[in-house]
Amino acid sequence: MRALFRRENRLGLLVVLPFAAFVGLFLVYPTIVVLYKAVTPGGSFGTEALQRALSGTYRTGFINSIALSGASAIIGGIVGILLALTIKSLDRPRWLHPTLDSWSAVASQLGGVGLAFAFIATIGAQGILTKLFMSVGVNLADYGISATGFWGLVVVYLYFQIPLMFLVMMPAVNGLKSSWREAAAIMGASPGRYWWSVGIPILTPATLGGILLLFVNAFTAYATAYVLNAGGALVPLQIRFLLQGNVITGEEDLGNAIVAWVIALLLSSLLIMTLLQRRTLKWTST
Repeated sequence: MRALFRRENRLGLLVVLPFAAFVGLFLVYPTIVVLYKAVTPGGSFGTEALQRALSGTYRTGFINSIALSGASAIIGGIVGILLALTIKSLDRPRWLHPTLDSWSAVASQLGGVGLAFAFIATIGAQGILTKLFMSVGVNLADYGISATGFWGLVVVYLYFQIPLMFLVMMPAVNGLKSSWREAAAIMGASPGRYWWSVGIPILTPATLGGILLLFVNAFTAYATAYVLNAGGALVPLQIRFLLQGNVITGEEDLGNAIVAWVIALLLSSLLIMTLLQRRTLKWTST
């Protein structure tokens, strides 16, 4: 038995090693190189590049990216969890749940050039929806809604943010046992009291973790934002501009410094997400 166990361990190690090598070569090593270059501008240790990365137009880029990611994450999170709760409460039609699952799986991964042009054709200057509203005397641009504006980008991002939140929240929503609601009703609790004392506290960690995931997802989105607003002050676009060599002498490591701050931001978000997911599993797995 012990020999068989050791053989299985060796076989498992043979499977894990290629994956570990792949991750180390294409993820860990580039990350270490970027962080090293960020703290050694000009070949000597220092924090000048990191400080410049948070000043001027680059600070504006971080503010804009955080605002865009935060707005799409909060709105997408609220709509996504409401959609998950609604679907859970519906028994019919039977095809609705699997169909919505399939659509969400596809839409949550949709982005880039195709999504950008789809919204240009919808709410762009000559878009179908824009022309439709103009026919009744309403100009969407007067309300800040355009494919290249802030709220236009938020609307575009919501196309993949809402399905992603739905997929994230469905396991947690399905984890709400009907016996909890029945027990609360037997003890005289109203539906509102049940949600306030049981449902909301249980779903809160999963909801916050989902919103953080949406924030990270939007913050790192590049292709869609580039097509819609190539000159926009967003961090992914600024990183592309700098890493292509569009820098003045002495600021060659500025792109690496910005990437280092992004890595720190994303790692912090992922750490918080992990802690929230553990708390969610503690409730939903019992």
